[in-house]
Amino acid sequence: MAGAARCGGSAVYRSRDPVRNLRLRVRIQRVAPAGPLLPRVPPLAGPESPGRADRAADAGAAPLRVTAASRAGAQRPPEDEEEEVEVGWQEKLFSQFEVDLYLNESACQTPLDWQYHEEIRKLEKAGGRKNCRIFTYTDHDRFTNLEELCQKVTDLDHEVPSYLVERMANVRRRRQDRRSVEASSLKSKIITWEPSEEFIKNNHVINTPVQTMYIMGDLGPYGKLGHREYENVLCTIKVDGNGVITVKPDFTGTKGAYRIELDGEKREVWEYTIENASAQVQPEEEEREQRVFRELYGRHRDYLSGLVGSDFEMPLPGTLRLLVNGEIVSAQGYEYDNLYVHFFLELPNQWSSSPFQQLSGVTQTCATKAVGLDNVAYFCYPFTVEMFYTQEDEDSLPQWPVLYFEVLSLDFWQRYRVEGYGSLVLPTCPGVHMLTIPTWRPVGLGPVAEMRRFFIGGSPELEDLTYIRIPSTFKGKRLSRFGFRTESTGSVTFRLCCLQQSRAFLENSALRKHMQSVLDRLGGFSQQSSVYNVLEAFQRARRRMQEARESLPQDLINTSASAVPQPLEP
Repeated sequence: MAGAARCGGSAVYRSRDPVRNLRLRVRIQRVAPAGPLLPRVPPLAGPESPGRADRAADAGAAPLRVTAASRAGAQRPPEDEEEEVEVGWQEKLFSQFEVDLYLNESACQTPLDWQYHEEIRKLEKAGGRKNCRIFTYTDHDRFTNLEELCQKVTDLDHEVPSYLVERMANVRRRRQDRRSVEASSLKSKIITWEPSEEFIKNNHVINTPVQTMYIMGDLGPYGKLGHREYENVLCTIKVDGNGVITVKPDFTGTKGAYRIELDGEKREVWEYTIENASAQVQPEEEEREQRVFRELYGRHRDYLSGLVGSDFEMPLPGTLRLLVNGEIVSAQGYEYDNLYVHFFLELPNQWSSSPFQQLSGVTQTCATKAVGLDNVAYFCYPFTVEMFYTQEDEDSLPQWPVLYFEVLSLDFWQRYRVEGYGSLVLPTCPGVHMLTIPTWRPVGLGPVAEMRRFFIGGSPELEDLTYIRIPSTFKGKRLSRFGFRTESTGSVTFRLCCLQQSRAFLENSALRKHMQSVLDRLGGFSQQSSVYNVLEAFQRARRRMQEARESLPQDLINTSASAVPQPLEP
C-alpha cells in the first residue's frame, strides 16, 4: 500500500435478492497535497521524449507498452483529476498494470490469464478501457488469494503469526461452488478414523462459503500509472452463501468522503465516496414478491401442520395441566460428606396425577468439594412431574402442591445421618425458577445425642415429613411445637421449569376476555404469587382473631355486649 487510508469500519447487510443485482458507485478525487507544495515538473509530451528515454535507459528498466488509455491519463491536467465509476458484483475493470501485463502473451499461463488477454484485446480494438484510476479485483484474481493470506489478526506492527493463524490461512473458504467430498460423506460417517490433511483443514473452521471483491484505486502520479506500489484498496465487499453482505468501509451516505494520504514528497490527499447504485425495486414487483413469499410460507406452514397433525393433546374443560421439569442442582453448607436427597410431592385436594406417575425419588450419593467457604455437592438430578387441577368451587382459593425433601449423608461404614429437612411450594408462575431453600434438623437434648450422631450415626428424625409444614392430616385448631429443638443447617438449590396448559388460556387469548374465575387467574401473572400470600395471611389472621375471641372469658364478652347502647323503642 502506498499510503494510509482514513476510513470507517465495516458494515454488514443482509439481502434476499440475488447478489448479481448489487451495484456500487465509486467517485475519487484528488484534493490537495497534505504537506508543503514542491515545484511541479511539467508533464512530458509522450513516451517518445528523449529525456524520459535516457532516464529509463540509465535505470536499466525494461520498456513498457503504453496504450492510448494510459497516454490519455498522462496528459490529463491535475485540476480535473477525478473519476466516477459504477461497478457491479464481480465485474472486472482492468488496471493499467493488468493491461500491460496481459497484452504480453508470454505472461499468460493459466486459462484465466488467456481469458483476460482476449478481453483486453477486444478493449483495445474498441478504443481502450473507459476507467483510468479505478479498477477491480474479482474473487478469482491472484490479489484476492494473496490478500486473504496476508490479513493481520492483531494491530501490532510486527505481528508474528501463530500456528493456528498459519493453518487457517491455508483454508480456502471463498468458493461457493466448491464442496468437499469428505465433508459430504460426513453425513453418512459419524466418525472418520483416518482423516486426511485436507479434511482436517476444511473442518477446522466453520466452512461458510464466501466470495470477495476489491475495488482498487491507482493513485500514482501523472504519467506513472500502472505501478503496483501506488495501488490502494478503496472498498472490500464479501458475500457469503446466506445472503450476508459485508462492505468495508461502509457506504458514505451522510458521513462525508473517505480520505487517503499518500506517502512521499508531495503527500497528496485523495477523497473518495462509495454509494449503493443498485436498482430499486418497483412497488408492483415488491408486492408480487411479498405475495410469493406469503404463499411459500403458507405452504410451509401447511406442511408442518401435516407433520404435527390436528390431534393436539388438550386438557379437559375446567382443568389446569401443570408440568414441572425440575432439577436438584446442588446442596451446600452441610456438616458431613457424601450427601443424597430424598424427596416426594404432596398433592392437595382437587389435584390429581396419573396412576403411573412417580411422585417421589432419591438422588445419587454425591461427594462435596470446596467452593469458597462452603462444601458443595452437585447432584444435577432431573425429575418430571405432571399434575392436573380440577376446579370445583370458584370461591375457594386453590392450594398448590408442596415438595418435601430431606438431606442425608452416608459414610464409609454405611452410617447415615439426617442433615436437614425442607419444603418447597411449587411456583404459581410458569417459566424457569432458581430457588435456594434453607433446611433445618432436629437436635436432641444434651451432648449424648451429638456424640451418638458422630460415632455410630443416627439422629432424631421426623416420622412424617409433612410435619415440616402444617400436615395435611392435621384437623385440630392448634398445632403446638413447644419444646421441639432444631438448628439451621445448609441449603438445597432447585431449578424448576413450570409449564401450564388450560383451555381457559386459549379462550381468553382468542376472545380477549377478562379473567374472572380462579382458574383463569392461574395464567402465569407475576401478581398471582403475591395475591396468594396476602389471602393466606388474611385467613391466618382471621383464624387467630376467632381463636382469641373464643379464649376470652364469657362474662367479659357479655359485659362488652351489654355496654353497647340499644336503640329506644318507639
